[in-house]
Formats: sequence, C-alpha cells, structure tokens
Amino acid sequence: MHPKAQGMSTPLLIQALQGQTTTRPPVWFMRQAGRYLPEYRALRAQAPDFIAFCMNPEMAAEATLQPMRRFGFDAAIVFADILLIPGALGQKVWFEAGEGPRLGALPSVESMRALASGAGEALKSVGQTLSLVRAELDPSKALIGFAGAPWTVATYMLDGEARTIGKGERATARTYAYAEPEKVAALLEILVEATAHYLKMQQDAGAQVLKIFESWAEGLPDDLFESLVLKPHQALVARARALGVTVPLIGFPRGSAALAERYSSSCDVQAVALDTACPLEVGKRVQAIKPIQGALDPLLLRAGGPALDHRVDQLMEAWGQGPWIFNLGHGILPDVPIAHVEQVLRRIGAQ
Repeated sequence: MHPKAQGMSTPLLIQALQGQTTTRPPVWFMRQAGRYLPEYRALRAQAPDFIAFCMNPEMAAEATLQPMRRFGFDAAIVFADILLIPGALGQKVWFEAGEGPRLGALPSVESMRALASGAGEALKSVGQTLSLVRAELDPSKALIGFAGAPWTVATYMLDGEARTIGKGERATARTYAYAEPEKVAALLEILVEATAHYLKMQQDAGAQVLKIFESWAEGLPDDLFESLVLKPHQALVARARALGVTVPLIGFPRGSAALAERYSSSCDVQAVALDTACPLEVGKRVQAIKPIQGALDPLLLRAGGPALDHRVDQLMEAWGQGPWIFNLGHGILPDVPIAHVEQVLRRIGAQ
C-alpha cells in the first residue's frame, strides 16, 4: 500500500515520484510547449532557426512557461531538444523546415571522448533557461529537465544525413549495432558520460526532476534491448548519481511495453513512462514496482469527443489508485485543438 500524500508543500509531481498516491494524478504533457499554441508559433517566428531558438535562454524560458500560464499543468519541462548533445560532441546538427533534424558526419571517437565531460558547460544556456523558468514558476509546480537516452541520440548520430533511409526502424543505426558493435558501444559510453554531465548541470540550474527519453526503444529484439537500452540506462543513472544527481529520474523506453517490467526492475530510475501501446494490465504490474507515467494516445487527444473522455476514465480507473503521473504516450501533436487539452484537464479534475 502506497502512503497517502501529506500536505501541499511538495509539488504534486514530486509526491507521485516519491511513491505517494495523490488526490488526483499530477499532469503534464510531452511537447506541451509547441506548435499547437499560437503564442508559441509567434515566438518561434522570431528566431532564425530551431537550434538558435533552443539555445536562447530568454526565448526558451518563455516557451517553457507558455503552457503553464494557459493550462496550469503540474510541471513545466524545459524547452530544449535531445539533439543538443551531438552538437556538444562536435557533430554538425541542423533542422530542415518541414523535414526535421539533419546531422553531419560522425566525429572520431577520440575527439568526442575529449569533449564528453564538458557537455554540461557547452550547453549551459539550457541551464540558464532552467534558472529563468524556476524564478518565475509557482513553487507548487515542478520543473523537469531532460536528455535523450544514449541509444536514441546514437541513432541520429550514426544515421547522419542518411537517416531518411528506413528511418522508422532506425535502419542505419541498427545495422551498425549488428555489424560494428564495438563502434556502437564506444559511442554509447561517450554519450553516457556526456549526458550524465548534462543532467547534473540541469539539476544545478534548478531542475527538480530529470527525464531520460528513449524514443527509439521500439522494435528491438531482447538482446539488443539489453545492450542498447537497458545497460546504457543503468550506466547513465549510476554515472549521474556519482556526479551528484540526487533528484528523481523518469525513464521512458518508448515502444517496449513487453519489456517494461524488466526495465522497471533492472533500472534505478524513480518512475517509468509508458507509451500509448502499453496495455493497462502491464501498466498495473509496472506500477506495483515503481511509479508510472502515461499514456493517453496523442491521436485521441486530437480527435476529442466522448471517446477521449472514455479513455481518460479508463486510465483513471486502471492506474488512479497508485502513484501515477497523467501524460500522453508520446508528444502532443501540432494540430491538437486547445479545447481538447482543456477537456482532459477538466476530466481528471486538474481545472
């Protein structure tokens, strides 16, 4: 039996991460700052490119705060991108309009290894964003920092300019994992080191929770899941703790519901985020191990209507008795009506 929440001095999200069953689930949405908000679109138009936008503390802080002002979510997540780390390791990163991220040639292992421990300093503008947000954010709201998980970031770095080929299965990167396992292992080790320093910097700047986004855990056979996801996550958590990270960590191995219990038992994160396809019963079993987050379908949020209310009720019934953070199973889509977000918040009693 999980202890009941005590008092309101601790943000609701932190209470859930501590294993408390809260009066209602804390709620925030992945990509809650973004293109579905007219105020975001107006702000984004002022920056020359997406990377420049992410690296501008004042603009990124404003983007982070916009959904908090509009919806009053229980947590703000810093506006940044998982592909800032490759740039800190010397790889060229840019975004093509309408196409998404593009990366240049992979730097040498030696040059990346030399830069890894300096990733936090190289990306200190993200820390400045966090500090600006924390100064404005209501104390009852939690502030989340994040990073891409080693394998997910590696998929982009290995694919480089060829990532449009078989991108749904990360074909280039997965082929590397089979054909050149030593090269991939070396890159993952570098990413563990760089990401640990990056997360420590974010904590020092005011992040109260840190999330590890493994966006490309989907479709991996169990042996690759072990070597590319689980072991690097274990190493990242251990290295971050060794550097002094003390705040709760949320792991998000998206698309790996069949292995979610194994991940929960084996990885020392404080909570596990579940994706849209995770069965409710699997979520219950994971919740018996540690707090969970998730997992409304972003497409259902787009659709709205009675079906949206029905699924919110199903999630509340299945997971509402344990420590649970209400969220989407993946990021909010650019064309989601604002009224549908408000519909969900009313349904769970957050508005």
